[in-house]
This record gives sequence, structure tokens and C-alpha cells, in this order.
Amino acid sequence: MTIRRIEAGPRMSQAVVHGNTVYLAGQVGTPGKSVAEQTAEVLASIDRLLALAGTDKSKLLTAQIWLDDMRDFAEMNGVWDAWVDKANAPARATGGAPLATSGHRVEIIVSAAV
Repeated sequence: MTIRRIEAGPRMSQAVVHGNTVYLAGQVGTPGKSVAEQTAEVLASIDRLLALAGTDKSKLLTAQIWLDDMRDFAEMNGVWDAWVDKANAPARATGGAPLATSGHRVEIIVSAAV
């Protein structure tokens, strides 16, 4: 079975397609922006990478959402709820953890069927 890497770099690829599944790296927005703004940027990045893999958000399988501060949960959900395909919502988990880079407030990791 072939493996296709999308936007591969020396440390990581932004997406990897294996079989009928695409796995996206954690996507983040612009440091310093609000959680809502960062979430919108992340979801646009997810849409772009899914399109490059030949799929879209209606085929999402899983989503892991990491928030730097769980007090931002409702604000992030407001953007997520407007974006997600409600007829095809993925299995999802949300957790709180310090993110790797200062100023990032949300990181989202998804997998999808191709």
C-alpha cells in the first residue's frame, strides 16, 4: 500500500495519506490572535489540506482539539459548530494542555476518509 506525504518537511508532513485515510498534523493559527480567530484559521487550513488529499470535512473520522486554556472551550466551539458538517460529525475529544509555542491557543488534529 502506498504512502503519500503532503507538504513534507524535515521534521513532519502536514498530511499523510495511507490507504483510504488521511492523517493531518496538528494545525495552529496565528499566535496572539483570539481563540475564535485562530480556530477559523485552523479550520481553513484543515479544509485546504483535506482538499489536497482528495477529500473534505464531510469525511472526517476523528478530531482532537487542544486548548491552551479550557476557559476558551465555548468560544472555540462557536467557530467549530458553524464549520463542522452536522450530518457527518467526527468522533471528537477536547483537552487542555500548554501548547508548544507561546501565543497559540488552539491546535486541532484530524483524520478523514479519502
